Amino acid sequence: MKIAQVAPLVESVPPTLYGGTERVVSWLTEELVRQGHEVTLFASGDSRTTARLEPIVPRALRLQGIHDSTPSSILTLDRVIARQHEFDVLHFHIDFFQYPLFRNLSDRALTTLHGRQDLPNLPAIYRAFPDMPLVSISDRQRPQMPELNWRGTVYHGMPRDLFRQGPGNGDYLAFLGRICPDKGILPAIEIARLAGMPLKVAAKVDPADRDYFDRQVKPVLDMSPHVTFIGEIDDSRKQQFLGEAKALLFPISWPEPFGLVMIESMACGTPVIAFDSGSVPEVMEEGMTGFVVDSMEEAADAVGKVDRLCRTLIRSRFEKRFSVEAMARAYVKIYENLTAEETVAMAAE
Repeated sequence: MKIAQVAPLVESVPPTLYGGTERVVSWLTEELVRQGHEVTLFASGDSRTTARLEPIVPRALRLQGIHDSTPSSILTLDRVIARQHEFDVLHFHIDFFQYPLFRNLSDRALTTLHGRQDLPNLPAIYRAFPDMPLVSISDRQRPQMPELNWRGTVYHGMPRDLFRQGPGNGDYLAFLGRICPDKGILPAIEIARLAGMPLKVAAKVDPADRDYFDRQVKPVLDMSPHVTFIGEIDDSRKQQFLGEAKALLFPISWPEPFGLVMIESMACGTPVIAFDSGSVPEVMEEGMTGFVVDSMEEAADAVGKVDRLCRTLIRSRFEKRFSVEAMARAYVKIYENLTAEETVAMAAE
């Protein structure tokens, strides 16, 4: 098939450091190429891919200090619409920006929704374009808008060889991701204290979250000798960071659409202790790949149970449920269904 993958421009594909959506787009693109599809990636010019790269901007916007991506997104849409006749499927990863231009191409313009869908201004947008086919990354994304044109739920998938099973011999807990209230850095610090365990924090601080970090997080870090703040890390450092951790703490307080860090941890054989919110009950298998809890006290108790879990089993569950091959197969099936429907519609005209 001839497939266009349309990525955000904030980060490169794959991202240099933090960037969940761009990382998933990269994995999907490379696997589709490996399977023999003709893929064109619309992304920043510093992206790295075996697909055909259509560069929209020279470098990722974040690296240029650009925080408003709207003008660049308009450039993306102009470039895609000019080439839309070249593709069987146009796969968008930029939310709803393409809807007005592509509503007449809804039979082959697929959108994966990577973000939260419970915000009050979103239902009106999606209901205005009810024919646009959508993919959710967890079933928990859908309750606010069950009547939309959902074509399936496709869980994120990673290359099997990106991480390997680690020994878990570091005698510390890990927190990985981004510093913001929703991600649960302060509960993680308290959970580690209650469990009597050191905590290592590898996390990005966005400009938008700098005030929160300076005013609320840093003072707690300064008086928490059990916490080591490492900062943002890349994939090469994640292997040791996650692989040697006793467990990953994921005490979120928002409807997480998926939670890529959970499967990164599972790929290293490291159990996850997560709050019951968003996609967590879908991604986690209670008592097998970790523990789903409702409070900091329950999380601290769960820390004492992680040694009962089998790291080899955790790794095998990652391979079965969250490999890049599984993700690509699911998307190709949706692509094929779309193109088959287009063929039937054309024959009926």
